[in-house]
Amino acid sequence: MVEKLTGTQIETLLRNVDGWAKVKDREAIYKHFQFPDFVSAFSWMTRVAMVAEKMDHHPEWFNVYDRVEVTLATHEVEGLSQRDFELARLMDAA
Repeated sequence: MVEKLTGTQIETLLRNVDGWAKVKDREAIYKHFQFPDFVSAFSWMTRVAMVAEKMDHHPEWFNVYDRVEVTLATHEVEGLSQRDFELARLMDAA
């Protein structure tokens, strides 16, 4: 069972993921990723998609040329869970 994080837990976990921020007016986290070109951005998205599928936890993302904007939230709890921060760390490492 997935548990919804508290505000204090979210603030603590945000300190451990570089560049991620809380979304205003929504229980979600956000990060802008910049790449050298479209192929690099799309290759990264493909790698992340494979990991996300295995986790059964899918990002909300938007790609234009060399940038990808990502929002993570756990719909099951209508907020944030550990799964969001796990996927954020995996995205940073991909």
